[in-house]
Amino acid sequence: MNENLKLFTTFFKIGLVTFGGGYAMLPIIEREVVEKHRWLDETEFLNMIAVSESTPGAIAVSMAAFVGRKRKGVLGGIIATLGIVLPSLIIIIAISFFIERFLENEFVRLAFKGIKGCIGVLIFNAGLKLFKHCHKGIFFLFMLGATFLISLFLTAVPAFLLIFVGAILAIFYFLIMAKLFRKQVDEI
Repeated sequence: MNENLKLFTTFFKIGLVTFGGGYAMLPIIEREVVEKHRWLDETEFLNMIAVSESTPGAIAVSMAAFVGRKRKGVLGGIIATLGIVLPSLIIIIAISFFIERFLENEFVRLAFKGIKGCIGVLIFNAGLKLFKHCHKGIFFLFMLGATFLISLFLTAVPAFLLIFVGAILAIFYFLIMAKLFRKQVDEI
């Protein structure tokens, strides 16, 4: 199969079967991109989550654009992005014709209750997998706790600000530690 077509169909399938936004899509994207097609390795995937989270827009769209561009250049990025966005666009346009009756339907209302529970589990699993691959030194534990408490009690703080401050603090921490102990930053 043509590589561009494979990018499109893979991301179209992800966009078609995943409810709940980017975080809920992460386990499915990982299975397709890392495990099945081997377009990214685990480290690249985790790095891309961090980059996607700190840039504007949906995380799944950023992931699709990154993978597509890595595989087939700018055209591949556009094709993969269209693949992940098109199912939602088609579904939203179709629903818009009969939204009021759709939302009043008892089966739809009950289905959304079940979908919300599944989405929570998918997001938790993505976070757990990310946690397993992180360096777990004292700085990591401090940042994990601080970020958790800030996001819990100060809900108005935007995620990008937490990520930006975390990145700046990490740079200073690791550079200072490397200087103090005369080690390479990767060893800390």
